[in-house]
Amino acid sequence: MPDGRKTARNGSNDDDVSASPRLLRAIPWSIAGLLAAPVAVGLAGVVLPAFGYLPALGGTSLSLGPFRELLAQPGLFASSLLSFASGLVTTALSVLAVSLFLAAFHGTGAMRIARRALGPLLAIPHAAAAFGLAFLIAPSGLLFRLAAAPLGLDRPPDLLIVGDPLGLSMMAGLIAKEIPFLMLVAFAALPQAEPQRRTMLARSLGYGRMAAFLHTVWPSVYRQIRLPVLAVVAFASSVVDVALILGPSVPPTLAVRLLQWMGDPDLSLRFLASAGALLQLAVTAGALLVWLGLERLCARLGAAIAARGRRGTNDGAARGLAMLPVALAGLSLALGLLVLAIWSFAGLWSFPDPLPQAFTTQTLERALPRAEGPIVTTAMVAGLSGVIALLAVVAMLESHRRAVPRLAGERPVLPSLIAGLLYLPLIVPQIAFVFGLQILVVASGFEPSLAFLVAVHLVFVAPYVALALVGPWFALDPRYDGVAASLRHGPVATLLRIRIPLLLAPILTAFAIGFAVSVGQYLPTVLIGAGRLTTITTEAVALASGGNRRIVGVYALLQTIVPALVFLAASLVPVLVYRRRRGMEGA
Repeated sequence: MPDGRKTARNGSNDDDVSASPRLLRAIPWSIAGLLAAPVAVGLAGVVLPAFGYLPALGGTSLSLGPFRELLAQPGLFASSLLSFASGLVTTALSVLAVSLFLAAFHGTGAMRIARRALGPLLAIPHAAAAFGLAFLIAPSGLLFRLAAAPLGLDRPPDLLIVGDPLGLSMMAGLIAKEIPFLMLVAFAALPQAEPQRRTMLARSLGYGRMAAFLHTVWPSVYRQIRLPVLAVVAFASSVVDVALILGPSVPPTLAVRLLQWMGDPDLSLRFLASAGALLQLAVTAGALLVWLGLERLCARLGAAIAARGRRGTNDGAARGLAMLPVALAGLSLALGLLVLAIWSFAGLWSFPDPLPQAFTTQTLERALPRAEGPIVTTAMVAGLSGVIALLAVVAMLESHRRAVPRLAGERPVLPSLIAGLLYLPLIVPQIAFVFGLQILVVASGFEPSLAFLVAVHLVFVAPYVALALVGPWFALDPRYDGVAASLRHGPVATLLRIRIPLLLAPILTAFAIGFAVSVGQYLPTVLIGAGRLTTITTEAVALASGGNRRIVGVYALLQTIVPALVFLAASLVPVLVYRRRRGMEGA
């Protein structure tokens, strides 16, 4: 080349790369397309019923009747506004918390502690986190029990906290769960932003620690995590399980109202639900557009602050405050799990006693036999979808890595279009296209089955597996491939004998994350399972309306224990496998 640089192909010889370049380039597109196809099919399944056409239910002509009926629903605007605000507020506070924490504590012990805590926090499903928070902050919850003596309370205060009309408790539960997720993707993006070099340069110009990071490193990190951030906007604006547990009921969020219409015995409401699904799609799209506008506004504001030359050297107080939201999120999740465990074994627990008068295993003994079936279904669906997603993501990443020539030292990245297809199921509201899939499945005469449920879960599991694995997979030193090629190992042998053993820890972590995502899937399980295939998550949310905190505590705790065991195995297996090769353990 004119500049003297040589192209590198990750150490594989020319024959390996050129043997079937078209096939290698087609594999990532094919996998991403297959994962995105259910979104398009599902949306098509709600468009026609939304305009009155569904012959199976007597709709033989197109009309605007479903939309007129939708607009006549009382409280529709309030439900839509609540969903819209939830998407924006949850995402804004979560992103702000993560950016300030990284700016204040990058490269410190606090960041290392946060990185180690990610696994246990990510293992907690959204529904279990919501139950824990509800038992924590409710008027009869643990916090008010602990504060009863100082405040002189002998009965729970008459306060509407859980289910408040503004959805503040719902947003708090979402923020507590989204902060660890955004931390995960930000940690994966940090090495490519060269934080040490950039912050050192900014500090040499007189900038404070936080200002240096926010001006020089965070913009690069945010560009890499933009799609996951948009996924948070979409999820928070259309979430169902957390809204059922913590959200208001008069009126509920738009997604909850859609679920009610979809499950109504009156089948004519399917037309109304389809029109509502398109409204939910519009609400989420509006939230995404507003978020994109906020991105530009924040970029201009940051440029204006930088132009004024403010260096933010006195940031001691700001660094202390930056710890607060992340610490509160982690503490609320941990205390919530503790409260769930206490309720699972609680006997008589009257207000304002801080602890039960007695502990018993009677509730656990009654609940476990009934929970056995849902636990088995949960483990089977999560295990199968996690394994298939892992195989698909590895095939996608390895094919792209070998197919695309790069300059020496240049790290591969997934093309934006492939990444967009891969993460599309996270950006389009679940309730908008999963309902369409349900309509098509029913109209086609198919019965709910484990295979259908695994396939639907796979659509949501694969993007999270990719998020967890893409950084480590592309970061592995390509010279290992060169050594393997010099020993005449082909690409398959190199993959199986070099890359997978070296990346065993991140591969198992990615599988554990995918497993946890599947365990937490409520809406796809309810709609595609049609009540015949129940998981521990659907059972826990169904019990929420019963008001028996002991039973709910048992099911929510089981919902957390199942993925936690997988995370524990994912952390222990590399230690055991490489107990005599400590260097490979952290590869």
